[in-house]
Amino acid sequence: MLTILDKYILKRYLVTFIGIMLLFIPIGIMISLAEKIGKIIDNEAPLAEVIVFYGNFSLVLGNLLMPILLFLSIIFFTSKLASNTEIVAMLSSGISYQRFLRPYFIGATFVAILIFMMGQFIVPNASIGFNEFEYKYFKKGRQTRQTTNIFNQLNEQDFIYVSSFDPKRKIGYNFTYEHFNKENQLDYKISAANIRWVDKDSTYRLTSYTKRKIRDGQEFVTTQRRLDTLFTFQLEDLTPVSYVADTKNLFELNEFIEDQRKKGAANINTYILAKYKRWSLPVAAFILTIIAVAVSSVKRRGGMGLNLLIGIALGMVYIFFDRIFGTMAEQSGFSPLLAVLIPNVIFGIIGFYLLQKAKR
Repeated sequence: MLTILDKYILKRYLVTFIGIMLLFIPIGIMISLAEKIGKIIDNEAPLAEVIVFYGNFSLVLGNLLMPILLFLSIIFFTSKLASNTEIVAMLSSGISYQRFLRPYFIGATFVAILIFMMGQFIVPNASIGFNEFEYKYFKKGRQTRQTTNIFNQLNEQDFIYVSSFDPKRKIGYNFTYEHFNKENQLDYKISAANIRWVDKDSTYRLTSYTKRKIRDGQEFVTTQRRLDTLFTFQLEDLTPVSYVADTKNLFELNEFIEDQRKKGAANINTYILAKYKRWSLPVAAFILTIIAVAVSSVKRRGGMGLNLLIGIALGMVYIFFDRIFGTMAEQSGFSPLLAVLIPNVIFGIIGFYLLQKAKR
């Protein structure tokens, strides 16, 4: 049962958070529009597509900034409570500090659920249109997928490799296909100078085709200058676009990661990291709430300005740690789970320490 105190703090919590979100997102749109208006005009992007893009942009940006904006909003309104000696009055009336924190945790639960639902189901759909527009009008010519040294395991027995891949022409170079038998021994190997998808015939065209079969310890070699044939894979499936994880919801992403793991995808850590980050953001809402309350509930000489300065500094450090460990997971083989856990554990400890200090 919510008391008058709970409703009062919870209302301030949610109203301030929503207000700051509604303030910062339009600012983000205006900054983006000012930066990209030249490219929009030069590329003659239709007005309808631009409007849809900035609708998707709002969702993507809002989801990205939500924990930090929540952090700043709590510092803002809690500092006002402290400067008006309202917190002193609440605690002097016999309310414990833990009881004072209750409406904050209720508010953090609402926000965490919102972050979870947006990150897992709403934003992925918006990311499709957002990224397609970006690469169509703003990032023309940039690579959206891995195009060199592509290795994939199609299933337990089939492996393919191309040294480079041109997604526009749908052609791969230095193609190799290996099939192993149930005893895990090489059954046959196909190699070609290049493999091209022929839309007209819905077939693959191999140039300088060579097939080596192993039978009873003997090798049989077949060669052809050109061969049109069929395979069970799609060339474009070998190299998913770099932002593919951002466009899949909770269930689709789990299936995609499992599929990429079976194929032995080299950049599997990027997808796993994206998955874990979606789960860590709701947790971060609670951690940042604790730190924000601990920092701002104490009345200081510098007032709200000092509290905001401390909060912004802590927020920057949190983002720095998150970026550093995320980059390590993507590029150096560092565990994606640890990359997500370490910043949250560190700031969880900081939050606990600051909270104990604030109680005193």
